[in-house]
Parts: sequence; structure tokens; C-alpha cells
Amino acid sequence: MVKSESSQQPAVLNFHNEKDGRLTLELQGAWVLGASRPSVGLVEQQIKAVSPGTLCFDCGALQHWNTGLLLFIDQCNCLATKYSVELEDRGLPDGVRCLMAMAKAVPEHENEGEGPIERSLFYKVGSRSIRIVDAANEVFIFIGEAITALARFAVGKARFRWADLWYTVQQCGAEALPIVALISFLVGLIMAFVGAVQLQQFGASIYVADLVGLAMVREMGVMMTGVIMCGRTGAAFAAQLGTMKVNEEIDALRTMGLSPMEFLVLPRLLALFFMLPLLVLFANFVGIIGGLVVSLSMLDITFNQYVNQIIQAIDLVNFSTGLIKSVVFGGIVAGSGCLRGMQCGNSSAAVGVAATSAVVTGITVLIIADAVFAVIFNILQI
Repeated sequence: MVKSESSQQPAVLNFHNEKDGRLTLELQGAWVLGASRPSVGLVEQQIKAVSPGTLCFDCGALQHWNTGLLLFIDQCNCLATKYSVELEDRGLPDGVRCLMAMAKAVPEHENEGEGPIERSLFYKVGSRSIRIVDAANEVFIFIGEAITALARFAVGKARFRWADLWYTVQQCGAEALPIVALISFLVGLIMAFVGAVQLQQFGASIYVADLVGLAMVREMGVMMTGVIMCGRTGAAFAAQLGTMKVNEEIDALRTMGLSPMEFLVLPRLLALFFMLPLLVLFANFVGIIGGLVVSLSMLDITFNQYVNQIIQAIDLVNFSTGLIKSVVFGGIVAGSGCLRGMQCGNSSAAVGVAATSAVVTGITVLIIADAVFAVIFNILQI
């Protein structure tokens, strides 16, 4: 890249007009960044004056060069293109010619350097529609593969590690009891307090037990447990699978002939299918205890009165509605977390996006499913 770095002279540019229409640029001294260099405007003035057919270079007296020379040559190349002059690079140093060839070997991207393109309304609507269809297609494919994996499990052909299933059961079950207990107790406490304030005005304080019991077993117990598990377990599933995708562990499973749906997703689905109904039973009990605390402390209701009223209010039908929902909600929580984890991108930031998306998707689908159940139970008069 250098000829000699000793006794460097300032950059000098001389012009030589040849009789055959060639304009030769003689470069002398050190053409480096940070030092004064002749302006490319001088070359443009000379081109306008003599209208040469070819632009040549003479670097025999060039002492030292770096990116400063490359910038000058590139500017000369732009001038040659602008004024339809042929640029001849035979007189340039070999290093400069090599770098120019490498730069030209990479084609310029389409619309490079242009500002944002304003798209029409039809283009935007069409693009958004295509993205929605593609997303729906991914969801249906995931649901189909999950159903297939469950069917293979039912006939004993699913390939996964039972140790993973029991570990996930522990994570989704026993380790979730403290937060489920706290939230359920507070929900039962709040419902009993709000109901007591109103029912006391009519001398019907005993019906606080009916209010808390029915609300917990039909709606609040299963809904609050589902929301808790979305934020706790659904996000964890998405982060785990997303990290495995970033580390290419899922691709490694496919290479070994193992189905990621069976090996990774199926244990998580089964764990929540089994554990969410048990967590809902626990949440219902703790919520009723919360109502009992309010009844004993604020109302003239004894322990026996509260328990007898709860037994009269909650029958098998009401008790079963929450458990039916819990099985479906378990599949929704696990499916949302696993789906977003499998859709995760290949960066650490994408893992966070997948976890957030799993929580949002899970809670949204839970509320939609609960509304559908409410309509169905109303039609069946349950």
C-alpha cells in the first residue's frame, strides 16, 4: 500500500492533455486522509475545458496513499460517468485497482440511498392481509401437529422423555401454588367485601357465601388461574423454546429424526392439561376461604352458617363448569407459549418478543374462550 513513507511531500495534482484525447492525472506526494489534497473540482473543470475521451492516471511519483486516494479515485469515477468519459485504471497502484474491483463486484442494492417509498392503500391492505393469512396458517399447522402428537401419545407412539414431563408438572403445579393461593385469596376477599357492603343494606349478608362460592367455581377461580399461568408458565415456555431455537437446538432435534412437537411441546401440553384443573380446585378453595375471613370479621355469620350456605349454593353442575373450562384453558396457555416459542426469531431480542407475545396471546384467547363458554352454557341452561 505504500511506496515510501520517508520524506513525504504534500499531495500534488498535475494535468497532461494528450493528442489522442486522453487526459492524464499525474498524482505526486502523499494522498492520505487528514492531509490537504487537491479537490476533485479541479478535475471537473479540466474535463469541461478539454472534453477528453479517456481519463488516465500517472502514479509514478506517488509516495504514500490510503483511503484518501480511494475517495479521490471514486469521485473521479463518478465524474467520468457523468460526462461520458472512459476511466482507465492501468496507471493506478495494484492495491487501488484491487480494491476498486472488489467494490464493483458487489452490486448496489435496489433503491439504495432512496428515502422511504410511499405505498398505496391497496398495497398496504394487501400486505397486511397476506401477513394475517400467513399467521393464521401457522396457527392451524401448529394446532394440527399438536393434535397429531396427542393422538400418538394416546396410542403410545409419542417419543419424548418422561423425566421432562414430570419436571414440567412440578414447575406448573407445585411451584405455582404460592402465587395462585395469594391471588385467589385476595380475589375471594375482595368479592366478599364488595358483596357485603351491598347485601348488608338489605339484611342479606348470608348470601355473601353464595356470591363468593358461585363466582369462584364458575368464573373467577379458573379465569384468574389461567391468567396467572399465562404470565408465569406461558411466558416461560415461550422463552425456553425461543432460546432453544436461537441456539439451533430445535434444528438439531430435527436432524436426529426427533419431532420437536413431540419432544418439546407435547410434555408441556400434557403438564398443563393435568395440572390446571388441580390448580383451579385449589384456587376455588382458597378463594372461598377468603370470603370466609370477611364473613367472620365483618358480618354476623358463623363458620357453620357460611359452610352450610356454600354447600347449598354450589351443586355439581356449577362445580363442573369451572373444571371443564380449566382443561381447555390449560391447552390454551401451553399452546400459546409453545407456539410463540416455535415462531421465535434468531436473536436474543426475539426471545423477549416471543415471551411478551405469548402472554398477550394467551390472555386474549382465554377471554375469548370464556365468552364462548358463557354462550354455550347459556344455551344449555347450565
